[in-house]
Parts: sequence; structure tokens; C-alpha cells
Amino acid sequence: MEMAQIRQEDNDMIELYKAAGNGCKTTLDRLILEDPHLLNKISLTSLSETPLHISALVGHLEFSKALLLLKPQLTRELDSHRRCPLHLASAEGHTEIVQALLDENKDACLVSDQDHRIPLHYAAMRGRVEVVRNLIIAQPNSITQVVLDGGETVLHLCVKYNQLDSLKLLVEFVSDEADFLNSKDQEGGNTVLHLAVMLQRIEIVKYLLSVSKVKEGADALNKMGLTALEVLNHYPKDLKSFTIQNIFMDACAVRTTKKNNLSPSLEIVVGHHDSVKRKRSSKKRWNKWLQYLRYQGDWLGETRGALMVVATVITTITFQPVLNPPGGVNPPDGVNPPGGVNPPGGANPPYGVMKTDACVAGNSVFACSDYNEYLIFMIFNTISFAASLCVVFLLISGLPLKNKVCMCLLTFAMCTTLAFLALAYKSAFTLLIPSLLFDKFEYDATIFVSGCVLFSLMGVVGMVLLIHTIHILVWFVLKIRKFILYIQRR
Repeated sequence: MEMAQIRQEDNDMIELYKAAGNGCKTTLDRLILEDPHLLNKISLTSLSETPLHISALVGHLEFSKALLLLKPQLTRELDSHRRCPLHLASAEGHTEIVQALLDENKDACLVSDQDHRIPLHYAAMRGRVEVVRNLIIAQPNSITQVVLDGGETVLHLCVKYNQLDSLKLLVEFVSDEADFLNSKDQEGGNTVLHLAVMLQRIEIVKYLLSVSKVKEGADALNKMGLTALEVLNHYPKDLKSFTIQNIFMDACAVRTTKKNNLSPSLEIVVGHHDSVKRKRSSKKRWNKWLQYLRYQGDWLGETRGALMVVATVITTITFQPVLNPPGGVNPPDGVNPPGGVNPPGGANPPYGVMKTDACVAGNSVFACSDYNEYLIFMIFNTISFAASLCVVFLLISGLPLKNKVCMCLLTFAMCTTLAFLALAYKSAFTLLIPSLLFDKFEYDATIFVSGCVLFSLMGVVGMVLLIHTIHILVWFVLKIRKFILYIQRR
């Protein structure tokens, strides 16, 4: 007799579960009429799911309501994955069943399964917008209070599963919570904007950058030290990458015509956006300027021969004054050479200059008459000579001159050669002007013209040196930064 009763209870339980799958309320009523405690005996079976789990998953509204009326505690029962009926109804998007479950037990919104997902997570990742709305209204704190093991929020799930509508609805409810909107996961320290760029979700990136709090946090760095835009540099340069890059560039500009149509509360946000826009605009101009500094084409290979000739000529020019200085050299005693500025064998010293032991035959005349100015001339000339020799050496050394370091060395050497050659010319010019013209207008005009030409040349050379100095410093800083990031990742 007892065996027959047990067998009958098993048959009734099987029939109950079949009715839950079919949504047959008539069968449920008959079974409850025959055994009023049938629903209480569910916990005595080896089945982890309840009939409410099944009816909520399949979407049988009337059957689910009947079960809730008979035993409301079924909303708290968990299956083998620790999911309650609200998890299943939310994932499938059964809005009316979700509302019926919420009317009976709102706390089910905060129940986490074995993956730490609450019903809101399932609804958001499946794009069940109306279910998401009902869950948020029932428990608004469920958006921010529950995060996954990896630190991912429900917003991360929306981006990961490409559910833009769910994301928009969630952001509307937490639009003022900047910390939550820009929260990072634990694995890579990525915000939702980082994740959207990584997955190349174009529409989601566009929407996120239209949200003021997200846009303000666009410069947040992940664990690799990259902003969301910089992450794009590590992906292939395809159409999606260029589209996302343009979206970022467009998002940096807030037009004044648009600003005039905003409400006063939003104008405050736009004012903050203006400062962000100026910062990013200057960064954009800086990057564009750096592109102009990059070496284009093979101009070095085309001009290498001409550059060698110029450097050799300059070397010869600067070497010559050492053997044959301007003004000549002191002749041997008793020798009066013919007139001329720089005759063979030298020239007589100027009037009033007494030859001493330091000014013997073969020494420069100007070294005895104007030692300081002549010393300046020889310093300028020697520096120009040494720099031109460096240019020649770099050109014949076989080093990879297209390398940034070698290119900068070559540029610095050539600029130094030309600059000090010009200064040597100016010094020699001053030495050779007759002293009788020092107080005359012609002398002043000559000095003025030569000075203007000299300073113009020095300005051009200085500008080139400045540009190349900045270029090599930026390159050096970027290399150091990459090395530091590499060390940190290890």
C-alpha cells in the first residue's frame, strides 16, 4: 500500500512538471485538488528546478500566476546553478511573468547565481529592454550594487554583448554617477569606453562619447597605461578603426550653435567640455605637427653626394686660414714684401705695432695687432672645421643615416658647420675693415647690413636645430615610456 502511494506521488510529480512545461492550468488544479500538499513535496525530490522555474522559462503566464498564488515561496527557490525563477524569466524576456514575480518578491532582483549574475545582468546582456526597465524600477540599486567577479558592471555586459538599447536605458538611470559610468574591470582596468573601442562597437562608442560623464573620463588609463583612443593604435588600421577615430575627433568639439540651444543646467557641462575640447584640440595639433617632422621620402639618398661635396668644400675653406691667415704673417726681419692684403710670405705689421718675442716671423699679423678678435675668429673657424669633418665622417661611415639618432647627429653637425662658418666670416670681416672707417657712416651701414644677413641665417639655423631637438626629445621620451610600460607588464 505504501509502495503504491509513493508510486502515485512520483507520477503526480512527473505530471506536475509536464503541466508546467505545457502551461496546463487545468492539470495543476486537478493535481492540487487530489493532493493539496503536492507543491510542498517538491523539496523532497532530487530535482533542483521547481515547476515555477520551468513555467517562467517557457513563458506560461497563467500557470506561473497560479503557482505563485498557491505557494509564493517558490520565487526564492534556486536551481543547481543558484538561479531563481526571475533569472530565467528575465533572460527570456517574459515581461509579464517578470512583473508577476516582482510583485510577489522584489528582493529576487538582488539574488546572484553561481556566476554572480543577477536577473538584471541576464536581461541586459540579452537586450530585454522592458524587463530591464521593470527590474530597475523594482530595485534601482541593483544597477550599481552588484558587480561580477572580474569587476565588470552591467554596463560592461551591455557593451560586451552589443546591446545598445539596454545600455542607453541603464545610463539614463545612473547618468550622474561618474564613478560608476567610468568604473574599470579588474583584469585589464578597462572602462566601458575602453571595451567598446576594443570590440569596435561603433554605435556604442558614439553614444558613450555623447554622455557627458563618460566623455569627461575618456582620458582614464587602463592597466597598460592607455586611454580608450590610444587602445585603437594597437588594432589593425581598417575602416572601423578610422571611423572610431573620427568619432573621437568629432566628440572633442562642442559647437557654439549647439550650446545656445541647451538648458542652463547642461550649459555648465558644456562649459567643462570646452576645456576638455581645448586640451584635446591642442593634443591633436601637436600630433599633426609631429607628423610634419617625420622624414618623408629618400631625400638623404638623393642629396648624399651633394652634401659630401659641400662638407668637403667647407672643410677646405676652414682649413685654409690656419696656413694662410687673413692679414698674412710677419715676414722675416729686413724683408719688405710688395703691397697687398695677403701676399706670399706675409705682410709688414701695421703701423705702430712693435714686433716682440711673441710676434716673430711667420706669426699672424692680426694675432699681434688685435689678439682678442683674432682669437674669436680662430675659435669660430676651428669649430666649423671640426663640424664639417664630422659631417664627412658620418657620410662615409656606412651608418644607417635614416635612423633618427644618426639623422639628428648629421643635422646638428651641418647646422653647427654653417652657423660657425657664418660667425667666422663676421669676425674676419671686422678684422679686415680699416680702422680709419670706424667712425664713418659707411662702416656703420656695412656692419648693419652684414649683421642683418648673419642674424637671418642664424635664425633659420636655430629654427632647424630647435625642431630637430624637439623631435629627438619626443622620440626619446616615447621610447622611455614604452620601456617603463614593458617593465610594469612583466
